[in-house]
Amino acid sequence: MPTLSHSQLADLGRLILVGAGVPEADAQTVANELADANIVGHDSHGVMRLMQYVDFVRDGFVKPGAQPTIVKDGPSSAVVDGQFNFGQVIAREGLSLGLKKAREQGSATVLMRNCNHIGRLGAYTHDAAKHGFVAMMAVNAPGPGGVAPFGGMERRLGTNPISIAAPREDDPLVLDMTTSATAEGKLRVSKQKGESIPEGLIIDGYGNPSTDPNAYYDKPFGSILPLGGSLMGHKGFGLSVMIDVLCGMLSGSGVCRDDLPRGANGVWLHLIEVEHFLPRSEYDRWMACYVESIKGCPRLPGVDEILLPGEIEQRRREQRLASGVEIPAETWRQIQELAESVSVDLGQLQE
Repeated sequence: MPTLSHSQLADLGRLILVGAGVPEADAQTVANELADANIVGHDSHGVMRLMQYVDFVRDGFVKPGAQPTIVKDGPSSAVVDGQFNFGQVIAREGLSLGLKKAREQGSATVLMRNCNHIGRLGAYTHDAAKHGFVAMMAVNAPGPGGVAPFGGMERRLGTNPISIAAPREDDPLVLDMTTSATAEGKLRVSKQKGESIPEGLIIDGYGNPSTDPNAYYDKPFGSILPLGGSLMGHKGFGLSVMIDVLCGMLSGSGVCRDDLPRGANGVWLHLIEVEHFLPRSEYDRWMACYVESIKGCPRLPGVDEILLPGEIEQRRREQRLASGVEIPAETWRQIQELAESVSVDLGQLQE
């Protein structure tokens, strides 16, 4: 199993995507997002996605180089049609547009449609928070997705993730979570490693609980449960439904559609500039006081530290930037086959 540095991960993605016919600029944007996901420990959104992305290009689901269009525009709002380019390309365009509007107006909302998979939401909200904005972002899948509604046993919802980030003096607080019990990519990681998964994440195609990730992929297809599982899944289900409204209906991407390829996502992004509402120095004092209160809470036996949202990713980034990212054997085998199919020599990754 190879261990790759951040730059090697980004080069790997760029080379393969360019080999598959993706324009250089778009390939670099997507590759950077995949490498960043690996570096912070979210391998489910890292280079293992290359196989899926190249298949999307080959099948015509992704249209590399397509230029996004602004279909509705206002002083503090916009609706962007991604024209089925890579989601990472459209999300970065939408974030840039939203930051510009929010600087001028204090806050801004950007809705995006026809985006394909946009990758790790926390990457975008984290960057916005570094620039002094509170950022909220959510994504829905207009098609059947892979998640059963609470009490159901067939796929009707996407994993419908949501991320909220807030500025902090050293590094932002970043919540990044699915409204389902797990992300599909995490099941794929376990499948490729030949590992079982915890109880309460999925059911098989007959509605039975399973710890075998293959039960999700094998016919009859299984389903991911809403966040909270069989007992408290009504809460994750409720969040997922409202994300469908925000991201699918308002963006015009739609819901319950079977006429779109998998990955044609709708995105909701809202940005609030801290300085527009509160002096940054006062905000920072409140934040420092709050963090001290939370992390200073007496801990349960066996708990070494209370971690705030985003701290695990921050520490994983430091660790993996120093030591690299180990690619599982099956993932690497698939990447090698993919590279060969697009005439890419992986020997170019040697530093």
